[in-house]
Amino acid sequence: MGGNYEKSIYNQLMDVMARLDSVEKELHTEKIEHKEDIARLNKKIDHLTHENHILKEENARLKSILNHDSSNTSLPPSSDKAGSRAVNTYNGREKSSRKAGAQKGHKGTTLTKAEIEEKIRTGEYRHEIRTIGKAVGNRYITKYVLDLEVVPTITEFHIYGDKRGRIHIPKEYRSDVTYGPSVKALSAVLYSEGVMSNDRIAAFLNAASAERLKLSAGSIYGFCRRLSEASVESISHLENHMLDQEVAATDGTTVRINGGQANIRNFSVKDTVIYKAMKGKTLRELGEIDLLRKYTGTLIHDHETALYHFGTGHGECNVHLLRYLRKNTEEAGNPWSQKMAELLIEMNRERKKQFSWGARVRIRKKIYGTDPKRP
Repeated sequence: MGGNYEKSIYNQLMDVMARLDSVEKELHTEKIEHKEDIARLNKKIDHLTHENHILKEENARLKSILNHDSSNTSLPPSSDKAGSRAVNTYNGREKSSRKAGAQKGHKGTTLTKAEIEEKIRTGEYRHEIRTIGKAVGNRYITKYVLDLEVVPTITEFHIYGDKRGRIHIPKEYRSDVTYGPSVKALSAVLYSEGVMSNDRIAAFLNAASAERLKLSAGSIYGFCRRLSEASVESISHLENHMLDQEVAATDGTTVRINGGQANIRNFSVKDTVIYKAMKGKTLRELGEIDLLRKYTGTLIHDHETALYHFGTGHGECNVHLLRYLRKNTEEAGNPWSQKMAELLIEMNRERKKQFSWGARVRIRKKIYGTDPKRP
């Protein structure tokens, strides 16, 4: 009986061990399967994380494109969409609680009564007296009105012949009636500084003269063309002066001519600005400008890629740097870009202050022979 009991216990133990072995195998299999599942999930997580990163970058890129305008990129103001924020408002001015316009205590530049009376005394201004009210006694007060009157004048020239009776007519008097230097000069100023079209200049001067000048758009064009031809030598001297400068700035802007696009590029140093008309702004077209091709100093520009083929050094315009810094602050929220922008603005403010101080020194020395008090 004892043998049967032991045998029964043994069989039971073997059965338990078999079951344990089976459970262990199942657990091992499940463990392997779980590891595989975990590995698959981790791989999927990595894939989704990478995909999420790509989507975030794409989203940021698309937002950046949507936010592109002339205030935070090198895009011209003409590319800004209607209804977008104000163009190029990032000018370095700090907001204050003061109202717009002249502040209280600000000294204006209006002519004084004493200055007017001095101009009357010297005959610099034409002077006439008018009365208001009835003249009763000798008591009255004086007020002055400074005005402008456009009065066409005609100068008659008598051109005499030489001893042989031959009359040599100067080139500028070949026509029986021509326009004088004042009309020509004013037309050129309105065209260049006023940026007015030929027909508008003609209309303006005709209206100002009560339709007595009878100017046409063709006349205005002729005045400006002859001025351009006469300025060739002067422009050549200005270009030679600019070629001697260590640093020069250049910038371009798009204009429309007869419905098509063209480009106006300027080159400037402290005391000189030269404008060049171009069909476009490609490397080939830029290379056709002698001034740019010959310049060997440092060019300051707006990061136009083609300009890096000219000059021996390059610097980026601070206005454009401020735009990039603004964009970085707006989109990435980096505090360093805001601090850098503030530093550039303060540097420029200090620079202007020093220039102003230098100008005051030169003026006071010239007039009084002394230095002004430094601020």
